[in-house]
Amino acid sequence: MQRFSFDLQATDGKARTGVISTPKGDIRTPAFMPVGTAATVKAMMPESVASTGADILLGNTYHLMLRPTAERIDRLGGLHKFMNWDKPILTDSGGFQVMSLADLRKLTEEGVTFKSHIDGSKHVLTPERSMEVQKLLGSDIVMCFDECPALPATDEEVAKSMRLSMRWAKRSREAFGDRPGYALFGIQQGGVTQELREESAKALREVEFEGYAIGGLAVGEGQEAMFGVLDYAPEMLPVAKPRYLMGVGKPDDIVGAVKRGVDMMDCVLPSRSGRTGQVFTRHGVVNIKNTRHKDDPRPLDANCTCPACKSYSRAYLHHVFRSQEMISGMLLTWHNLQYYQDIMAGMRDAIAVGQFDAWEKNFHEGRAEGDIEQL
Repeated sequence: MQRFSFDLQATDGKARTGVISTPKGDIRTPAFMPVGTAATVKAMMPESVASTGADILLGNTYHLMLRPTAERIDRLGGLHKFMNWDKPILTDSGGFQVMSLADLRKLTEEGVTFKSHIDGSKHVLTPERSMEVQKLLGSDIVMCFDECPALPATDEEVAKSMRLSMRWAKRSREAFGDRPGYALFGIQQGGVTQELREESAKALREVEFEGYAIGGLAVGEGQEAMFGVLDYAPEMLPVAKPRYLMGVGKPDDIVGAVKRGVDMMDCVLPSRSGRTGQVFTRHGVVNIKNTRHKDDPRPLDANCTCPACKSYSRAYLHHVFRSQEMISGMLLTWHNLQYYQDIMAGMRDAIAVGQFDAWEKNFHEGRAEGDIEQL
């Protein structure tokens, strides 16, 4: 079987472009991964997601292990067949979702005992069980089981959590075993403290992984603090392995992360915003629910190739959103995902020819032009 590999093809400053190769297909980096939490990108067909340029989707271990269960998905042929997606899939470990349960969980050295948010049933998630679930799903890229503290937190709390995650990372590596064609990513933790980030990176490098994630950000610290960490954290990780920033983010977050050496990102924002009438464009954000759009015959973005922009007016999109028609979420999500993938393609092209700074300047200038909703 073809092995998992990463070919770093060009750099421009800290920004990088390359190709991750997997048996299920290539992933062009920088890459944005649409989120398919419950084996679906909400309001989208799989082939529609692929048409935007997405090379990989993200699935959620916590949600899928509870419903319909990893064992059922395995019996039905694995997650790719189950959701009709033949390209690579990355699954998170479940650690972040378990963290968000707060009072419904009990944390020990062994793992986390928690109650399902669906029916209150009791479950135990450990590094070993997380690896088992992700193997049953058939994930191409598997994430280590980690513990992610919510910020703000004290340095002592962050350090304790990070060191537990590093012990879990070693257990995850051992449980994952030797699986040619599949990859296990370690997750750097340490909050916004540089010394803790370096300690975490050192522990992960000693274990060795096929890729490395930067975790514990986009959890309430704000963009300035996040960029402060990204000014040094990616460079603590191996140059020849892909770097994945988890759970990010808004378009300017993504551009800033790539500028600082990140290769992969994911976020629910483009799909969630599409369902709530918030639309991302090259000039900024449009709120389609606003009354000013009700008589507007123009497309959302004349330069966009998605169906929402090619075939429908702002007036129509305003109407179907206000009428709570399902097509509203479908079209606006499609547009947002297309916009995100267009950003990634633009950055890849710019890095390849050494023009990332000029591309970034045009990106920010375009978004600063006057009243977006009148453009």
